[in-house]
Amino acid sequence: MATTDHFSSIAATYAEFRPSYPDGLFRWLAEVAPGRKHAWDCATGNGQAAVSLAEHFDQVTATDIGAGMIAHAQPHPRVTYAVGTAEDAPVADQSVDLITVAQALHWFDRPRFWATCQRVLLPGGVLAYWGYLKPQITPEIDALVDRYHDEIVGPYWPPGREPLLDLYREVTPPGTRLKAPSFAMQTHWKLADLKGHLASWSATARYRAGQGKDPLDAIATPLNDAWRSTPTRIVSWPLGIHAFRFEATP
Repeated sequence: MATTDHFSSIAATYAEFRPSYPDGLFRWLAEVAPGRKHAWDCATGNGQAAVSLAEHFDQVTATDIGAGMIAHAQPHPRVTYAVGTAEDAPVADQSVDLITVAQALHWFDRPRFWATCQRVLLPGGVLAYWGYLKPQITPEIDALVDRYHDEIVGPYWPPGREPLLDLYREVTPPGTRLKAPSFAMQTHWKLADLKGHLASWSATARYRAGQGKDPLDAIATPLNDAWRSTPTRIVSWPLGIHAFRFEATP
């Protein structure tokens, strides 16, 4: 799983239409980390978590397996981007206060990644990862998104997403769990933003490649009808957040 790049082909769409994580999440992560010198954002995508970390840490290393994603990453003077895997990261031993993984842990070879965390984290360093599922808008629109996710592009989801579907509740790294506050993402979207977000899903890209047509056409008319009465709507995603402190290895 870790060597598969599902997103470089849609990197520009991903960068434009993925939601931003709340500032409070990064303030909390900075508070629980043992220091604020160096954070590593693993599977950074377009760098949306990395640039937020840079507001709290002196240096952020941000890696992703997809060269296309790195090419579309948001520049920041304290963020260094590099192509690299979670399991063989270009990060020095015992050099990192905090490791973050946003919406990507399910793709990793997790036993190998845990070993990498133990190698690069400073004593007392923290690993934090989180995920989210489908956007929540209105019952009518949510039902259409459910149909799109489960039925229309459902057969095209890459294998390995199962841990994400319960927001990583059954994943257990070798560390001491920290109690994380509740956070959610929220934004205001027009219909074009929702369509762009659905286009950023890996299953959408795989459907288009396999079928040669746009799967969004299947829900275009009912979605337009459901959205029409209110041009801009509030969209939210509860986050499933998990954090673990890694003590010094023997």
